[in-house]
Amino acid sequence: MSRKTVADIKEMKEKGQPIVMVTAYDYPLSRLAQEAGADILLVGDSLGNVVLGYESTTSVDMEDMVRACAAVARAPGEAHIVCDMPFLSFQISPEEALRNAGRLIREGGAQSVKMEGGRQVVPTVKKLVESGIPVMGHIGLTPQSVHQLGGYRVQGRSLEEARRLLEDALALEEAGVYSLVLEAVPWQLAQLITRRLRIPTIGIGAGLGCDGQVLVIHDLIGLSFGKPAKFVKRYAQVGEIIRQAVADFAADVREKRYPEPAHQYNLSPETWEALQKALESR
Repeated sequence: MSRKTVADIKEMKEKGQPIVMVTAYDYPLSRLAQEAGADILLVGDSLGNVVLGYESTTSVDMEDMVRACAAVARAPGEAHIVCDMPFLSFQISPEEALRNAGRLIREGGAQSVKMEGGRQVVPTVKKLVESGIPVMGHIGLTPQSVHQLGGYRVQGRSLEEARRLLEDALALEEAGVYSLVLEAVPWQLAQLITRRLRIPTIGIGAGLGCDGQVLVIHDLIGLSFGKPAKFVKRYAQVGEIIRQAVADFAADVREKRYPEPAHQYNLSPETWEALQKALESR
C-alpha cells in the first residue's frame, strides 16, 4: 500500500478534488484517520498543546516531533505524512534546518515537512527543496510566532497585512513549497491567494475557498479542553465518552462489580484440587 505523494496532492488541486488533512500524534489516531479516508496526516507541533500539556507550541522540541512522527508513520495507510518543524529547528540557519528536516524524514518516517513563516524562510525552503525534502508552507496565524503577532488573532484584515500575506504566498510558491497552509485568514483573502497560486492551499479558519481543510483531530472529535476557536466544528464528543467510561469503571471497582467471572482466568478443577492439597501439606 503506497502513500500519497507530493505529486498526488498537487494533482488534487488540478482536478478540483478537496484535500482532507487532520493532525495525528500517535499510532491509534493515525490508523483511524487513515481508515476514515484522510488524504494527509499532519504531525503538528500542536502536539504540545493537545497531548503534552504545554501552553504553546514553542515548548516542543525535535525529540518530541521525531517520536510522534515515527508512531504516526508506523500505522498502515495511504495518507501522505507531513511533520511540523518545531520552534528553533529551522530558524537558526538553512544548514541546521536541513539536518533537522533530515531527521524527520529518516527517523520519523515523514514524507515532507511543514515550516511556518513567509518571505523570511524562503532561503531555508530553497535549501531543503534543493536537497530533495518537500516543504509545506504555513502563513497567516503562525503559532510559533504568537508573541510577535500579539496573540492568537486573525491575520490579514488590514490592507497592509493582506498584501504582505499575498506576497509571502507567492514568494513561498516560487521558493518551491508544494502546498500552503492558511491559518486564521479572512475567507476573501484566502480565496484570492488560492486562485493566484498553482499549488494547493489548505485552510484552517480560512474559509471554503481553499483547496483543502485541516483540523486538529482532538478538536474535531471533542477530546480537547477549553473553548474551541470559531472555525472548529466538533463532529463527536469523545471526551465525554471517555469520562463516562472511566467513571463507570471506577464505580464498578468500588462496588466490587468488576471483574465479573467472565473477566477472570480459571484453574482446572484438577489443578486447583492438587494445588490445595499441596498447600495443606506444607
